[in-house]
Amino acid sequence: MNPVISAKNVWKLFGPDPESYLKSMTAGHSFDDIRADGYIAGVKDVSLDVSKGEMLVIMGLSGSGKSTLVRCFSRLHDITGGKIEVDGQDIMGLKEVELIELRRSKMGMVFQSFGLLPHRTVLQNVAFPLEMRGQDKHSTRDRAMEVVKLVGLEGREDYFPRELSGGQQQRVGIARSLAIEPDIWFLDEPFSALDPLIRREMQDEFLRLQAMLGKTIVFITHDFDEALRLADRIAIMKDGAVEQIDTPDKIVLNPATDYVAKFTEEVDKARVVHASVLVEDGSMGKGEPVAADATILSLARRLINDAADVIPVQMPDGNVKGMPRQAALDILLGEAK
Repeated sequence: MNPVISAKNVWKLFGPDPESYLKSMTAGHSFDDIRADGYIAGVKDVSLDVSKGEMLVIMGLSGSGKSTLVRCFSRLHDITGGKIEVDGQDIMGLKEVELIELRRSKMGMVFQSFGLLPHRTVLQNVAFPLEMRGQDKHSTRDRAMEVVKLVGLEGREDYFPRELSGGQQQRVGIARSLAIEPDIWFLDEPFSALDPLIRREMQDEFLRLQAMLGKTIVFITHDFDEALRLADRIAIMKDGAVEQIDTPDKIVLNPATDYVAKFTEEVDKARVVHASVLVEDGSMGKGEPVAADATILSLARRLINDAADVIPVQMPDGNVKGMPRQAALDILLGEAK
């Protein structure tokens, strides 16, 4: 299956003449070398694909390039070099009118700042992008009300933003982006302004919506716990480059660089790692198979009480494979010294 978003060797340089500089730049130039030459590498030679229905979480510290990269995906920034395709279209080759139509018809965006119109009600805020698209009033209201219900704000459709909590305002922003039924959803730290309890509730709501809608999502965060909770895959960025892109399990178990390892060192691996990651071909083990998506923590009692060397795991394709019990115990209890 072809990726929905495909980035190949993408650069975004900021400076006086970035295109000429990139062409003349020698291989192996570091982020600091580029900065010494008077340029900033917002995105540095990034290649990645995003599959249909996937939730890719891009994370990193402030200034790592995560927001710049997502703005390149939607061509809010023109890239300096490389290629970005959305559904097979080279977005740098699109005319302005074609780019506007792509954003209107296929892309939804939610940012940290809610950006609600204070003089409009919840329903009117949600309806706004449909009005801009020229949709008739009746179908606009019906669709707006549909997504208001979807995000749990039914009964508050006539409230103004000032009458809502922060979490409710963020729900309005999410509903507004969903109103146009986007295939691709970009979310730039949408929950970071919320207090921890509301943030957790919004993550739950977001996971519920994704389970229902199956959107292709690129989600930006600087919070590793949030990334672990939401992501199908995580891309960790530093100085404009992707340090590692993989599933949460594999990043936690096998950090590719010292920088990535710093993100993972405080993580309770037993809460993150799933049985399927530890299976080995060959022996299937004995007894009732455990689910492939079961975390090692959820299997703690069986791992401790079951003396078998191999625990059977029911894989998504129906096959049963064996998980070495000792490997799982090492994650649960820590490796013996």
